[in-house]
Amino acid sequence: MAYPLRRTLRLEAPGSWQMLNLAELWAYRELLFFFVWRDVKVRYKQTVLGAAWAVIQPLMTTFVFTILFGRFGGMSKQVEGPYALHVFVGMLPWTFFSNAVASAANSLVGSSHLISKVYFPRILIPIAAIAAGLVDFAISFVVLLLMMAWYGVAPTPAILALPLYLLGTIVCAGGAGVLFAALIVTYRDVRYVMPFVMQLWLFATPVLYTLDIIPAKWRALYALNPMAGTIAGFRASVLGSPFPTGVILISSVAALVMFATGVRYFVQVERRFADVI
Repeated sequence: MAYPLRRTLRLEAPGSWQMLNLAELWAYRELLFFFVWRDVKVRYKQTVLGAAWAVIQPLMTTFVFTILFGRFGGMSKQVEGPYALHVFVGMLPWTFFSNAVASAANSLVGSSHLISKVYFPRILIPIAAIAAGLVDFAISFVVLLLMMAWYGVAPTPAILALPLYLLGTIVCAGGAGVLFAALIVTYRDVRYVMPFVMQLWLFATPVLYTLDIIPAKWRALYALNPMAGTIAGFRASVLGSPFPTGVILISSVAALVMFATGVRYFVQVERRFADVI
C-alpha cells in the first residue's frame, strides 16, 4: 500500500550570523504598508488638533530651550545666527528619532493580539511604527522652511546632502527601536527606563549646543553617540555650515553597529514572542 508523501517544515533558531530575511520582508511588503497606514490613522484618531501636534511638540520644546539655555544659559552666544533656528533644526531629527524609538519599542506589546494568532515577520511592526513618524517629520520640515524664510536664511547646495542624514536618523531609530521592542516583550520594566535613557541621550547629543564646546581630545569619544554626527550633519546641510567630517564618520559607523546589534538580537529572540507576549 502506497502512502502519500508528506512535507515536513522545520523551525530552527537563526544561525549565529543570520540577519534579516530580506526576501521574506519583500513578500510581506503589502502588510507593511497596511501597518504604516494603521499607525498613521491611530496617531491622529480622536485628537482635537490632529496633525498640528507634529508642529506643536518641536516648536514648544524649541521655545522653552531657547529661553532657558539660549537666554538664561548663554548658549546663544556660541551660535552664529538665530539660536531658535539652531535649536529647531536639531529638534527636527531628534523629535523624529525619539518618537520613533518610543513607538517602535511599545509596538509589539500593542500588537500582541496579532502576534499570538498569525505568522508574519514580527519586525514589520516596529518598522511600521518608525515609518509612520515620517509623516510628522514632513509636516515639521515645512515649518522649518517657514522659519528659515522668517529669519532670512537661504538654503545652500549643502542641503542636497539632507536625505543622507535623514537616512542616518532612520537607521539609528531602527536599531534602537527594534532592540527596545524585543527587550520590552520579555522585560516589561524596560519601558520605564526608556524615558530616562532618551532624556540623557538628548543632552549627550548636539541639539542645544554646537560641537565646538566639546574639547577636541574628547570629540572622537563623543562621536560614538550615533545621533551626534547625524544631527551635526543635518544642521550643516540645512544651515550651510561646515560639515564635521570626523564626527560624522565615527557616528555613522556607530549607527550601523547599533542597527546590526538591534536587528540581530530581535531576530534571535522573535521566535519566543508568541509565547511570552
